[in-house]
Amino acid sequence: MPPDKIILAIFAVTYIGIAVGHIPGLKLNRVGIALLGAIGMMIFGGVSTADAISYINGPTICLLFGFFVISAQLRLSGFYDKVAENLSSQLENPARFLLILMLVTGGLSAVLNHDIVCYAFAPITGVALLRKRINPVPFLIALTISSNIGAGATLIGNPQNMMIGQVAHLDFGHYMLWSIAPVALAMTAAFGIIWLMSRKNLQLSVPSQNELAQHGYLFDRPHTVKGIIILIVVIGLFFTSIPKEVIVLAAAGIHLASTKFRTEDLLGLVEWPILVLFIGLFVVAGAFQSTGYGDQAIHWLAQGGFNLNAPANLAFTTTALSNAVGNSAAVMLLLKVVNLTDPAVPYILALANSFGGSLIIIGSVSNIIVVQQAREMGIHISFWDFARLGIPVTLAALAGLLIWVALVS
Repeated sequence: MPPDKIILAIFAVTYIGIAVGHIPGLKLNRVGIALLGAIGMMIFGGVSTADAISYINGPTICLLFGFFVISAQLRLSGFYDKVAENLSSQLENPARFLLILMLVTGGLSAVLNHDIVCYAFAPITGVALLRKRINPVPFLIALTISSNIGAGATLIGNPQNMMIGQVAHLDFGHYMLWSIAPVALAMTAAFGIIWLMSRKNLQLSVPSQNELAQHGYLFDRPHTVKGIIILIVVIGLFFTSIPKEVIVLAAAGIHLASTKFRTEDLLGLVEWPILVLFIGLFVVAGAFQSTGYGDQAIHWLAQGGFNLNAPANLAFTTTALSNAVGNSAAVMLLLKVVNLTDPAVPYILALANSFGGSLIIIGSVSNIIVVQQAREMGIHISFWDFARLGIPVTLAALAGLLIWVALVS
């Protein structure tokens, strides 16, 4: 079999496996599947070690690692727990609490790892709501939806946007200014939809029998201040010509040289599986692109009247793929086939993958994190519970994005 056919077969099997989430009979997850796909490309697809390394976007991996360390330092200093506890004081007014919860979560997710924001906020928020006899389901769903939306506001809000920014060479400040309007529209729509659809179902009929104790980190003011100052400096330097990955790695180095936190504690909170997932997908997608099949597929679609680079087509394709195979795999594939020289294309790709993560539970890692933590507290968030709020919010967010694209075009 010709090498390009083997590469196509490995690519197809890898993406099908990622979509399903596992391989029958094996204990593999999506990370393992992506890594095996990369290994298969090298062993059976004839991809040399040099080619495999060339497919990996080093700056993106460095940027991700650096932000994981920055987020880990703030988590160890008790910053996330302190913010979540302060939010709980607003529970006397559920509507106000929902609004503040979404704004704070969205804001933090724009500049920090949104998965960690959800991981830190969900237990404290859930326990506080249970103690007040308030139904926590819509609030926890709002937590992850606002996290997904807020992450789209900047090029550092989630790993996919970091990758898009690096590959498409986007300007940090220009992207942020461009994205403010659609993110604000999406957040406004999300609050309105969630509140209107949930306000009549806020009271718990019976007390919860499984309220877990809160397991967090003690608040350390000096190190929290240190972490916030470094984060502000990092974001400020993003507006300069200094490479972003160098800025973030320097900040991570400062945190690693800590008098308070051990190296193993900081590195223990780094999301290594996400880094491995990205490395594997870079190799798989890079090998696939080298065959020319991606360009042929886009040409074939265009002949059939489907222009993938058209705003609506790109937005809904990104959303559909993100929920089928995951945000990272979807973005990795689309980056290889869309026209990045069109100014609007990378912006739509970044926002659509962020907004699309709110569609259903499997649309985003942060969704899964919140649902799993809720289950540990005795709170059941079903597929329908999430979808009945996530689907209308996502459709409204995408509509706002497309209206904004039409206006600025």
